Amino acid sequence: MASSTVSDSDSQEEKMNSEPLIPGLPDEIAEHCLLHLPYPYQSLVRSVSSSWNRAITNPNFLVSKKILSLSLPYIFVFAYQKSTAKLQWQAFDPRSSRWFVLPPMPSSKLACPPGFACASLSLHGMLYVLGGMRSDTETPLQTLSIYCTTTNRWSLACPMLTPRSFFAAGSIGGKIFAAGGSGAGHEDTISTVERYDPEKDTWSPVAKMRSGLTRYDAAVMGNKMYVTEGWTWPFSYSPRGGVYDAESDTWQEMSVGMREGWTGISVVLGERLFVILEHGDCRVKVYVPGKDTWELVGGEGFPCQAVQRPFSVSELEGKIYVVSHGLNMAIGRVIEGEEQGVVRLWMEWEVVVSPKAFQDFLPSNSQVLFA
Repeated sequence: MASSTVSDSDSQEEKMNSEPLIPGLPDEIAEHCLLHLPYPYQSLVRSVSSSWNRAITNPNFLVSKKILSLSLPYIFVFAYQKSTAKLQWQAFDPRSSRWFVLPPMPSSKLACPPGFACASLSLHGMLYVLGGMRSDTETPLQTLSIYCTTTNRWSLACPMLTPRSFFAAGSIGGKIFAAGGSGAGHEDTISTVERYDPEKDTWSPVAKMRSGLTRYDAAVMGNKMYVTEGWTWPFSYSPRGGVYDAESDTWQEMSVGMREGWTGISVVLGERLFVILEHGDCRVKVYVPGKDTWELVGGEGFPCQAVQRPFSVSELEGKIYVVSHGLNMAIGRVIEGEEQGVVRLWMEWEVVVSPKAFQDFLPSNSQVLFA
């Protein structure tokens, strides 16, 4: 009797494995059709049949999509509801201006939104949410949550070595780095830094900061991560900042001009570092390494009336995307020209208004991922 049951089970499994992806089409052509499904529908259609689920979850499926350059960039925004502190991730399609809400993060209840740090491996479609703080006990966390665009699912990975909140994170060379922040009791800042290897799902310590820093803002350019603590009221001392070189595994002090002029949220375009000023009319300025100073970018003024603080900023295809209160978005285009033999930069802005359902949401972070 038992052998008959096993035989029936094997027969059923064999039938499922031989089931065509799309009746009447060779599987090679059917799979090519599935490859062209846009995000997030590709992961949603896994429930159509076992053969579709098997095809889409096959690692070779993602490889084929990359080879055919079918992945497109989206802006993933981490936001929270002002009235309830509810956390929510959503993805913005810059081609259609449509939004897609992601599934809830695991273990995200009673969390302080600004305490998290976020990073991504854009071309791999992987999003990383690190640490944070419980809002009820003010306890720093060491969790690592990972979102995969291919499956439209979250998973918990190996936790950080140190619980952290209000710290810097970034990706360099396919690895995720977590630096500084606040620890238990908030008595001292953390100087330790650690590196996550996504392939091995392991954390390892790297060179410590020269002094512990809590995050005001951070940026990655090339193999270096820049972390600034920013100005602190009542401006009784100059801001502090550090620069981590991943190749040499060393920290250096941030130059005086860079750290004192870093007065807003940053974004990197090519090899240039820009800042959206937090004060006044939200002008844009760019860092000039040769002079160790910041220069204002000309052109149109920032659309302050439609796009109001707080901001989350990211770069996509050479444009600056500023997500604001209510998830309204300002898209800035940087124009480079020459004026009397001097290179000048100008800004042009356009505004994309978000759905009314988002009007009570505030942005905390944004990342660009290909999906």
